[in-house]
Amino acid sequence: MTIIEKQAIELIKNENDLIANLSNLSALINMSYTDINWVGFYLYKDDHLILGPFQGKPACIHLYPGKGVCSTSLIERKTLNVPDVHEFPGHVACDSASNSELVVPIYIDDKPFGVLDIDSPLFNRFTKEDERIMESIVNILIENIKTIK
Repeated sequence: MTIIEKQAIELIKNENDLIANLSNLSALINMSYTDINWVGFYLYKDDHLILGPFQGKPACIHLYPGKGVCSTSLIERKTLNVPDVHEFPGHVACDSASNSELVVPIYIDDKPFGVLDIDSPLFNRFTKEDERIMESIVNILIENIKTIK
């Protein structure tokens, strides 16, 4: 287990407030990774994704099914590591400086909850290890949310 995964566990293990946990996890990722320009959560509500806690420039508030990396990741139920977002069909450009993106879908009890979204100004920024770590952080979050319910 990496340091960031251990920090994620410690940050949220005794906290029941969802917004506080999402805020702290986005801040943790933002301070732990270089060459990223946005990190945060979109939450599933009313059949689409809506902006949640994040670090970075102002972002798109509503992301609708069939458009963008985030919605595609949620629909396909798989992590998407996009080396060049400009080549992704239907990409939603919230920040023109973003060139690559990593999105991890979040499902709780087989129901869509949201996504963890990370953007970078670099092309091909995210590695397989980044994918694994972010999937682990999402799993840590899911376990925390399940204990709250």
